[in-house]
Amino acid sequence: MRIIFMGTPDFALPALNALYKAGHELPLVVSKPDAARGRGKKLQSCPVKARAEELGLRVVTPDRIKENEEFFSLLRSLAPDFIVVAAYGKILPKEVLEVPKYACLNIHASLLPLYRGAAPIHWAVIDGQKETGVSLMYMAEGMDTGDVCAVKSTAVGLKTTEELFSELSEMGAELLIEQLPGIAEGRAERLPQDESLATYAPMLFKEDGVLDFSRSAEELCRVVRGFYSWPMASTVWNGKVMKVHAASEGKKNYDLKPGTVAETGAVGIVVACGRGSIVLEKIQLPGKRAMSASDFLAGNSIEIGTVLG
Repeated sequence: MRIIFMGTPDFALPALNALYKAGHELPLVVSKPDAARGRGKKLQSCPVKARAEELGLRVVTPDRIKENEEFFSLLRSLAPDFIVVAAYGKILPKEVLEVPKYACLNIHASLLPLYRGAAPIHWAVIDGQKETGVSLMYMAEGMDTGDVCAVKSTAVGLKTTEELFSELSEMGAELLIEQLPGIAEGRAERLPQDESLATYAPMLFKEDGVLDFSRSAEELCRVVRGFYSWPMASTVWNGKVMKVHAASEGKKNYDLKPGTVAETGAVGIVVACGRGSIVLEKIQLPGKRAMSASDFLAGNSIEIGTVLG
């Protein structure tokens, strides 16, 4: 089949690779423009653009989609059977949705209608969901509101957002390849979303990851897993931002002000919380590599009674 692919980050790569490997014709790949990244702030291509160029595919990176008649004309001229979207990062207008012969399809990393929006994987972890998954949906003009074709689910457990990103991106690619023939032949399901169950997963910012030790240890551990590996959970020690890469619930409760360091040692840095205690197991200070808390403590002293944050 003839497919235009639209995507930007690493999450979209398995779907692009799967379509290419399956022999589908890919006349165009659409991704976001190059952006300044890294310490040097040099312009770099997004992962999808870089991969598409490796495969010898045509790539365009429009600054804007809305009211871009030149872009609409290009899409129409290619006469695709499908447009497939995976974490492209822009809402598609009606003019794009009407282009393909069969459908515009989106691989969304949640069990819709749960967690519509920009950060579904992060919020599923932060909120303590027992399971999450991917939905293959027919795109509509609203944000992630289209009918659902099929879903795959997986347990969240103690997985980090990074681990789930990798797992769900592969699941989404598998789901896409499985469902394309049925959609083209008109035998795939088309299930409307239940609006009464819809939830929203807004974009995350670095400040959202600051650990509020007045919360329970269970909640804080979910924040650490949910913010790994971006934008990272953090606190402040000795006037410096301390990123927290890994943490677990402590075994004790302490009658101490939340944020107070209760113990330090081989287990890590144990901090009193609003309910329970949290063990900071892997941390990172500015300009330093991430290390286990026990290794950090071998060269640094954090006094019992120190208040973090």
